[in-house]
Amino acid sequence: MTEDEKREYDEMMEDLKALGIEPLKTKNETGEEEEFLLDCFTFGDKEPTILLAFEAIINRSEDCGLRDDSIYIETAEAFDYVKKKLDITAEQALVLAITVNFCSDQRIEMVDYCRHLNCTSFRFLPYMKALDALAERGFIICNRSNSRPTYRVPYYVLESLNDNRNIDNGDLKELDSHELFNQFDDIFEMLNNQEMTLRAAIGKIHVLMANNPALDFCQFMEMLHLGEDDLLLLTFFAHAFVNNNDDRISMMDIRTIFKDRHVCKTIGNALSRGTHELQRLQLVDFCNDDGFASRSHYHLTLEAKKSMLGDLDIELKDEQGQRQGLMKYEDISQKAMYYDEQTTIQVDELEHLLSEDNYQGIRNRLKEKGFRCGFTCLFYGAPGTGKTETVLQLARKTGRDIMQVNVTEIRSKWVGDSEKNIKALFDNYRRKVRDSKMTPILLFNEADAIISRRKEAVEHSVDKMENTIQNIILQEMETLDGILIATTNLEQNMDKAFERRFLYKVKFNKPTLEARLHIWLSMIPSLEDATATMLAQKYDFSGGQIENIARHYTIDTILHGDNANVQQALFQHCENEQLDNKNNRRIGFN
Repeated sequence: MTEDEKREYDEMMEDLKALGIEPLKTKNETGEEEEFLLDCFTFGDKEPTILLAFEAIINRSEDCGLRDDSIYIETAEAFDYVKKKLDITAEQALVLAITVNFCSDQRIEMVDYCRHLNCTSFRFLPYMKALDALAERGFIICNRSNSRPTYRVPYYVLESLNDNRNIDNGDLKELDSHELFNQFDDIFEMLNNQEMTLRAAIGKIHVLMANNPALDFCQFMEMLHLGEDDLLLLTFFAHAFVNNNDDRISMMDIRTIFKDRHVCKTIGNALSRGTHELQRLQLVDFCNDDGFASRSHYHLTLEAKKSMLGDLDIELKDEQGQRQGLMKYEDISQKAMYYDEQTTIQVDELEHLLSEDNYQGIRNRLKEKGFRCGFTCLFYGAPGTGKTETVLQLARKTGRDIMQVNVTEIRSKWVGDSEKNIKALFDNYRRKVRDSKMTPILLFNEADAIISRRKEAVEHSVDKMENTIQNIILQEMETLDGILIATTNLEQNMDKAFERRFLYKVKFNKPTLEARLHIWLSMIPSLEDATATMLAQKYDFSGGQIENIARHYTIDTILHGDNANVQQALFQHCENEQLDNKNNRRIGFN
């Protein structure tokens, strides 16, 4: 280069530097530093837009190899525009431009970025942080469900870029509650599909709450000051209830949100023990199965639903609160019952007592006089005499739902859980009494095991547990404000302490001859009076046994048609029902 050429070159460099264009510096073969200019992109007379800048970045970055910073120098004006417009770094602008360029592909992989740039995976690895940062802000969506993450561009990003505005996922302000929960639906779907990180999800929930402070959900959550995991978990419970009508959450559901095994284990252990922060705040409670607390399924409490979801058009009380886990009285089929004279008088008196007007009046009078206001009843007698069915018919006639207790499920293989179960049972019943329009009946069916004589001088842990359960039930019966009915076949084994605590004791005898005749005719209406009389006279059956025979006979007629000799067929069924008449039947090998 001559002196004149060098002077001319230096003057040109100075002029370009004055315009803000920096030359690229490199070293020649002798090691001396040299400056030279590249063909740099400028918007020229075009109005700058994000899409124009992205186009320049894509054109200049193709096959660049990421060997130096030339891509950032050649398209400095484009990068500067995108950085300021979207508030991102140059590295984020580069990978975002490439991702948008591949927007028709819903599963963009690292190899696609490397192929465009014509670089090795090693050169591109530092740019993975830029992709993660964009995913955190919702500019791109990262799916981590497979061994290799993939990326895609959400539609709202393309809309924002096309309008040349900062990227947002819609106007998150001035939402109503339904729109808010639509946003939650999107968040948890993306979490389930591993297209959003927990951090991003929590961040978006905070943005939604901050932008919509007037909504009941946002006000209530703001007041709680929950930790991030608890905030996300409680939001998930609310989302599942509102969007999916799911009020029974298991750990399997929770694992769709919290992928980390150790986090899930910590949450699961706390929930199963009842010590989780959301349970301590009485926001989440155990679901109940037949009156027992299920330590594997959880739901929002009624109080939490009222506080968080009050401005949503959701029925929170009737079906979701009061009657869940109850046998509804209107679902009980009408059935004629036949007793002896004394039992009929007692059952009629109970029906009269349990009618709502009488029940509330008597209850209030008892409370005024300082008496216990709970009604405890014992139905005892031989199997099949109608004890359980009488409870059902009383409930149907008086309009009371039934909370039925399966006594065999009270006992747990883990010592200690049975006591917790029985306490949770009565706690749950108290909530039902409080929230129900009419006090439901708490039914301990076949309660022989829990009202039998308590063991003395016990040593084994199981015997101690049995006594503890009985003591808890005795204490609860003392303070009961409701209706408890227990049925038993073995009243002779009943503990005296239980006997004293049952206000009404109704004995169910085997039906009289007249009652048996009515039962036969009610069970098989086509039966002739003479045949029914013969059956009633010959067989001293209980109502349950007669019902078994009637069912068996009906099944036979369905399978084989009407029997020509009805009397003979029924007599045969009666003989089969009498197991104790099958004398000397040997079991085993001859």
